[in-house]
Formats: sequence, structure tokens, C-alpha cells
Amino acid sequence: MTALVDEVLAALVRPRLLLGIAGQPGAGKSTLASELVDALVEAGTTAVLVPMDGFHLAQRELERLGRADRKGAPDTFDVDGYVALLARLRAPGGRTVYAPEFRREIEEPVAGAVAVDPDVRVVVTEGNYLLHDDHGWDQVRGLLDTVWYLDLPQSTRVERLVARLERHGRSPDDARAWASGPDERNARLVAPGRSRADRIVRR
Repeated sequence: MTALVDEVLAALVRPRLLLGIAGQPGAGKSTLASELVDALVEAGTTAVLVPMDGFHLAQRELERLGRADRKGAPDTFDVDGYVALLARLRAPGGRTVYAPEFRREIEEPVAGAVAVDPDVRVVVTEGNYLLHDDHGWDQVRGLLDTVWYLDLPQSTRVERLVARLERHGRSPDDARAWASGPDERNARLVAPGRSRADRIVRR
């Protein structure tokens, strides 16, 4: 983690740095992003985590669109809202910017849950599709100063994903079916973005 923190600090050449962490479902993006933010704060830098998952469409809207069984696919997010937020975060003014957050205990996004104050130097954002080039996601890369891709062996990633799904209430069979079905289809969409990352992080 020390090397990653040093890399971020060395890149702080303007008032605010936007760092993205991309990767397939279950790769550990949220964990890495959270640990990185904590380490940056410990090092004396102001940093905030703004997850892409806050832009999940509400469950009711997914059901209306007939996409509830593909939750997590590129078109099940408000990508335009995410892009607009990143644009605001790139130009810090004198006002706090509020971002949504996805709450797994209710499986819904919650508006205004993350505050990014004007003095925040580093904004870390993480999610599957930061390097995706379709469904409007191609606008994201240009708004981020640097993007890392978190790489993990397939077997380890899937087992972590299944365990996470079980922790959030799915039965073992249902968790494995979701991991090998919708989440695996999403993982295949994420994989090509690896070649567009500035750095590959292996854990």
C-alpha cells in the first residue's frame, strides 16, 4: 500500500486528483479504494471515496425496464449522472459536492450520502465500467486523471464474489448461480478495459 500511496502523492500536481480503480466483479475494488483513502488520510492528505455503484438505477426502475435480472450490467446505471458528477468534481469550487452511495443492506442507491468538500485533494472512485467504451461509459476515462485496473486470478475472484453474495443474503446455490451468470457476463464486458488502464494492480 505504501508504494501506491507514494504514487498518488507524487501525482498531486494540481488542486485535485481524480483516481479511478476498475476491475471485474469481486476483484476487491471497494476494499482497495477504501484502504487507499484511509492511507492517504493517514499520510496527511484529504481524500474521499466516491463509488460508481451509487449510480445504480433503483430496483423499481430496473423492474419497470425489465432489467432486474441483469442488475449490474452497463445499462443498469445512470451513466450520465456519474459523468456529470465527475465533471463537477474535476473543477472544485467553493461548495461541497454530494454524491450518492449504494447501500447493500437495502440494495438501493441513497442520494447525497457522500460529501466531497472543496478542500479534498484526492477523489478515489471505483467500479466495473470506468474503462468500458460503450453505453456512454466512454466519457468516464477522460474525466479521470489516472485509472488503475485491479487484477485477480479468476478462481480467487469468483470465490470472493460468491462469499460476498452469501453475506448479503443469497443462498450458496443462488450466490454461485448469480456469480456464474449475470456477474460473469458483466466480468467479460469489463475485461477489455484492462488494456486501457494506466496501471495494473495485482493483489
